[in-house]
Amino acid sequence: MSSLRGRITGGQQAPADRGHVAHFAGDGPPPAWQAAVDAVTAAHEAFPSWSASAPSERSAVLMHAAHLLMLRTGRIVQTMAAETGAAGPWAAFNAKLAAQFLLDAAAAAVRPGGQVMPASSEGSCSLQVRVPLGVIAALTPRHAPLLMAARAVALPLALGNAVVLKPSEAAPVAGGMLLREVLIEAGLPDGVLTVVSHDADDAEDAAELGRALVADRRVRAVTFTGSATAGRQVAVAAARHLKPALIEAGGKNSLLVLDDADVEYAANAAVVSSFLNAGQGGLSTERIFVDRTLADDFLARLAEKVTRPDRTGPTWPAEVTGAMSDPRAARRVAALVADALAKGATAVTGTGRLDEDTACLAPVVLTDVTADMDIWSQEVAGPVVTVHVVDGTDEAVALAGTPPCGPTAGVITRDWAAGLDVARRLPARAVHVNNRAADPVQAPFGHLTDSGYGPQAGLIGIEYFTETRWITAGVLGRPDFPL
Repeated sequence: MSSLRGRITGGQQAPADRGHVAHFAGDGPPPAWQAAVDAVTAAHEAFPSWSASAPSERSAVLMHAAHLLMLRTGRIVQTMAAETGAAGPWAAFNAKLAAQFLLDAAAAAVRPGGQVMPASSEGSCSLQVRVPLGVIAALTPRHAPLLMAARAVALPLALGNAVVLKPSEAAPVAGGMLLREVLIEAGLPDGVLTVVSHDADDAEDAAELGRALVADRRVRAVTFTGSATAGRQVAVAAARHLKPALIEAGGKNSLLVLDDADVEYAANAAVVSSFLNAGQGGLSTERIFVDRTLADDFLARLAEKVTRPDRTGPTWPAEVTGAMSDPRAARRVAALVADALAKGATAVTGTGRLDEDTACLAPVVLTDVTADMDIWSQEVAGPVVTVHVVDGTDEAVALAGTPPCGPTAGVITRDWAAGLDVARRLPARAVHVNNRAADPVQAPFGHLTDSGYGPQAGLIGIEYFTETRWITAGVLGRPDFPL
């Protein structure tokens, strides 16, 4: 525990444009649970007044924050490049989509409804209403720090909850402090959003901090986006404390190229969905199933797009896809490629060799991947895609449904009816026909099966971050009691 800095953003001792970062002093830094307790205390004390505020007031704060966030796009690009190695276009996209999440949540502030229920006696009124839960703990990843943070906090805040945000230790500024800064400047009361983080070089502290947040009785619900291993740990801890948890825990997303597909379009979709942001992210394609009749043409076009001359300079792939956000993760991806090649896989493009200085890994396309290779069943979360040749749509659907399945999938076909049929058969929360990753912020995106559970956006998200209350009142007269 010696490396913990106990860093909490919140409080009133510093101006909002800096953010208050409290470092615990004394004989040494406190245990991680103390940082979590302090963060939850701040949120718990701020919740009553925030939840009682008018929905229009909460909406106005979020709309103003969205505007401020877009004005800081340049700073966001610089911060994400410094913290995670993100390419400029990806970082700018983070800013844009984060602002959209805030705007959609601003509209959602006035959506929670109720109903008038049948009364049990004359002169009485029976109501069902939705109220905010209280304190929400949100644990977010490094691969899209600002985007994931905005999605995690926007809707809960709009509905009147307070949030304790634990961003990845690799991106505490882009993944939390910067977002809190603009929300405070937009009028969010102090303590309603608290950011807590720790030193980046101690995974034990990260785990303890997460456990402490989940275990705190004042935390009413938990959201998590990250690895499958950590997601299962959070889910188990939440169940132990009888509180709901929304888990997004990786998986292997698929792209299906049917026998009538436009091959050029399919190759473009594959490049973008597999290698944007160095393949890091919950929407990245990790496996492609292409009909045998199109396989040679598809692989040739895919290889040409990945290796064309203007993308093979000394700064490739950093300028286009960005570096991987964590050198340890990059080494893991390189090891998965090495294992596959040693066991007989074929590299259509790429070698899997890692640039240790930049954490850059040139895009890799593998074929001849079999079930005895680690990459078959493990989430890659890097710039690597495996291409599997199939005989017909049924085989493609069957293989795409092989665990670990991802939360999203794509189908490329000229036959709209066939695409819809495949979409209904795939075990994914979102399936895009003739597209790959086009989830609007209001869509109920989330995970199914072994990649997690529960959507945290859209109208379904409102149900998750509020609870139903039943209220009755004697409006006319008084009831006759039996005794």
